[in-house]
Amino acid sequence: MKNQTYRMTMLFDFYGDLLTERQKEFFDLYYNEDLSLSEIAENSGISRQGVRDVIVRAEGVMQDVEDKTGLIRRFLQMQTHIAAIQNAAAELKTINYRQYEDRRIDALADTISLSAQALKE
Repeated sequence: MKNQTYRMTMLFDFYGDLLTERQKEFFDLYYNEDLSLSEIAENSGISRQGVRDVIVRAEGVMQDVEDKTGLIRRFLQMQTHIAAIQNAAAELKTINYRQYEDRRIDALADTISLSAQALKE
């Protein structure tokens, strides 16, 4: 994946509900709100190391689940395939417009595009 923060926020989006409330809170503050470990520690009344331990444990839990299920990996692969389907449907429409002007081809390309969009959402 692109970078550590992106990877962690993807893990949180998919598996955040598996965390304790404290893990969710600290993880969100650190990765989404961009607070430092010291800022979170000061606001929570615990040590910086305590905050780091909670976040590292949360990362570990979510990474373990991803390693076992592969949901994010499959999701990202699916997004790539959906984009390819949408591009192919758009190209079909363009070729049809330039060469054939067949309404049925146009309708099928629209159906493909709409179905791909539905899968993407």
